[in-house]
Amino acid sequence: MLTGKKRIRAFLLAVVVTLLYTMFGNAQPSEALTTNTTLAAVETTAPEPETTVTEQAASNMAAEVQQTAHHTLPKVLVMLMLILMVAKIGGDLMERVGQPAVLGELLFGIILGNLALFHLPGLEPLVDKVFHDKEVAVFITLLSELGVILLLFEVGLESTVREMLAVGPSSLLVALLGVIAPIGLGYLAGIWFLPDASWTVHLFLGAVLAATSVGITARVLKDLGRMEMREAKIILGAAVIDDILGLVVLAVASGAVAAANAGTSIDVVTIVVIIVKAVGFFVIAVVVGSFISPRMYKAATYLQGKGVLLSLTLGWCFLVAWLGSLVGVAPIVGAFAAGLVLEDATFRDWHGRDMELEDMLRPITGFLVPVFFVHTGMNVQLSTFANANILGFAAVLTIFAILGKQVCSLGVWDKTLNKKAIGIGMIPRGEVGLIVANIGRGLKSSDGTPVISADTFSATVIMVVITTMITPPALKWSLERKKDQVPEHVDV
Repeated sequence: MLTGKKRIRAFLLAVVVTLLYTMFGNAQPSEALTTNTTLAAVETTAPEPETTVTEQAASNMAAEVQQTAHHTLPKVLVMLMLILMVAKIGGDLMERVGQPAVLGELLFGIILGNLALFHLPGLEPLVDKVFHDKEVAVFITLLSELGVILLLFEVGLESTVREMLAVGPSSLLVALLGVIAPIGLGYLAGIWFLPDASWTVHLFLGAVLAATSVGITARVLKDLGRMEMREAKIILGAAVIDDILGLVVLAVASGAVAAANAGTSIDVVTIVVIIVKAVGFFVIAVVVGSFISPRMYKAATYLQGKGVLLSLTLGWCFLVAWLGSLVGVAPIVGAFAAGLVLEDATFRDWHGRDMELEDMLRPITGFLVPVFFVHTGMNVQLSTFANANILGFAAVLTIFAILGKQVCSLGVWDKTLNKKAIGIGMIPRGEVGLIVANIGRGLKSSDGTPVISADTFSATVIMVVITTMITPPALKWSLERKKDQVPEHVDV
């Protein structure tokens, strides 16, 4: 009979073997046979070679990669220095005027990405050799992708499955209305301003408007000291469900684009399959993750050395994100699920832990997450703002984004609650809208054009900025307007 410890170790070994087989066990025999035959032929024609063809190719590739990295590294260092500098300056300025730091990172990123328009003396070499360098762009894009994965993982850490199940039917109904209405309005805006675009483009616009920024709303409620109000619990619970539903819509839109590019028809059955796949992965990830994670962390307590908890947590995040990409779901869905299943009880057997997991992650997210927001701003083209149609498009998107979330208040049946505050609390799109817009900007339609074009991306960024800026003062006004009529603490 195996003891408890041996069972855990055997289980972890089985998981590792399964992952290795999944990653490397699908090589085609014909490819291996061809490779072996080629090598045999080379050995026959060259009696005593010092290296095989494969080894020589690998050596040449390694040398080329090292040379490219050596040439690119100074430019990457300059770019990272500029990104981090403008992120902190912009974030500080916004916080001084009572706005979230993310707005400063985004706005200063827009300025940084459009320095060429200012025609400042001496900046041309910097713009040409650093900003427009392909290798630098690839590296910064990868860093920003890691940043957004960790951002969604952090959002998942701030919530638990138990809290989601305890928010009650009000949050669920508010969330459903807060997703359906914005998707419909975003789709309508796409038909109105982009009549020649594919329906998948219109769906992506709806997905951009669907999700609510949990982080921004939570920060405002915390600053106002209203986190214990029932309205606050409904807002945060609905915002979390919004994120999940929004990620499902994102998976549907991405799957529809992929199917269209493959030349297959998009029908109701295909859409249902995509939805089932996205929801199924999320449910399985949460259920299985809730079972595996405590045992995984308990087994890891036998490891000695510093940084084991942090390394294990990052590995868990990247593993579930990678598994999501394997089944055709955006990695951020997996990252969110990975964070959602980790609770304080998961670490009860971790001896010597002197800080919270969020505090351990903060130095890493403090580096990578601002890279994402500044990089997003850098992709906004200010020259498109001279186009009246783009500004009109941005204005309509903003109006629809606000109106779509006000429909949420219809899901609140309790007349003693501040319905207006709940609707206002659901307005900010923040990082979630930017994530969806970025994914759409990276996807290509069947004709090779981006699903979210540069003009559309700029319009969505304007919408995100405005909805994020108006929420803090509007929510503060709404809560203080009826503060005498709302009990200080009511359980859901």
